[in-house]
Amino acid sequence: MPKNRYKQLVDHFSSAIQRGELRPGEQLPPLRRMMKERGIALATAVRVYAELEKSGLAVGEGGRGTFVRDASLPRGLGLEQHPLPSGAVDLSFNYPSLPGQAEMLREGLRTLANSGDLDALLHSAPQGGRPHERETVARHLRNRSIRVPGRQVLIVNGAQQGLSVAVSALLKPGDLLAADALTYPGLKALAIASRLDLAALPAAGGGMCLDSLEKLCMERPVRAVYAMPTMHNPLGWIMTDQDRLRLAALAERFGFFIIEDGAYAFLAEPAPKPVFTYAPERTVYVSGLSKSVASGLRLGFVAAPEALIPELEHAIRISTWNTPSMTVALACQWIESGLVDELEERKRADAAARQRLARKILDGAAVRSHPSSYFLWLELPDYLRADVVAADLQRSGVLVTTAEPFSIGLQSPQALRIALGSISLEALEGALRLVGKAVGLH
Repeated sequence: MPKNRYKQLVDHFSSAIQRGELRPGEQLPPLRRMMKERGIALATAVRVYAELEKSGLAVGEGGRGTFVRDASLPRGLGLEQHPLPSGAVDLSFNYPSLPGQAEMLREGLRTLANSGDLDALLHSAPQGGRPHERETVARHLRNRSIRVPGRQVLIVNGAQQGLSVAVSALLKPGDLLAADALTYPGLKALAIASRLDLAALPAAGGGMCLDSLEKLCMERPVRAVYAMPTMHNPLGWIMTDQDRLRLAALAERFGFFIIEDGAYAFLAEPAPKPVFTYAPERTVYVSGLSKSVASGLRLGFVAAPEALIPELEHAIRISTWNTPSMTVALACQWIESGLVDELEERKRADAAARQRLARKILDGAAVRSHPSSYFLWLELPDYLRADVVAADLQRSGVLVTTAEPFSIGLQSPQALRIALGSISLEALEGALRLVGKAVGLH
């Protein structure tokens, strides 16, 4: 087929979608019907639909076909932050905050101003933080059963930079990184930007399918596995101790590294031991204070085997050089005073209250979540499509996230990820009722 014919078909469908002749949610002709009607080969038909998906005009759904995508919904919603429309309620991002935190900040800055050696805060700190600050964070990590000296802890600008540093230090372009088929969008974006080969691991029994991981390792050299064993985002899973032991054993057997994301782990109480404790020489543990304290604090930390520390420090040096000294000093002050522990306890109770409210309002829907997480996963009925529901909610002033940003691969499930932690309980109740109405509950 001449190249211009292929382009003509893409232009034909694009124009029909943009003019509104093909409406959001409308199914495009099945591949074989289009082949017959247009007199084209299967490969060409597949290529036409792939081009429409790439341009954001269509979305393919496994076993169902290809549908017109609602163009009013920003692509990748849930990863890129867009300005919040006036009066809109944000259920797409989590910024958990509690009453009194502003006063806590005021008092913390006052204490910092009255402390000695303020001149030191005007100078750059070593990559990863000053020794006494790293020791403070190491003591904080003991609450999560990670017992390492300060020299094995690095302070970074939030958990996202911690993941970036880990990826930069452990992997190079073309390396194979395995992760859950539904995973944190920030990791997915890092893998794409780093030109990594990202392999999706299916779920099994409420967690990562380790049989699939073992099979993958026997077929191809896996360089690293990204895991959220405690409070998986977006599904709220908590990996069993048995699976943690097996993951550690697989890492030792096949020689891959584990990047363990503990950003939401503080919400689980009692929390199981991190995978780091089972594979301390093969695991890089990443977490931070953005969720447990405040998103604007942007302080994260990395615990790693001593042999990897120089490479991780180098990755910090060539990215942000170091973390702002004042931010680190303030965070260490709150850790040492016990305020961070207090906030984590209060936020666990706050998240549990929000989950109870959500379960009550969304009773009858297919919801996956942990009883004390700040998010939930809402699976939609067969007759609904996530992008259409999300666009309708956006027009009603409620922002939610589709499964697309969390999905590895071309096919995304028809589901919404609902963040519960950024607004008041009263506003959350009203927004969730709109979500329930949008999915046919009310």
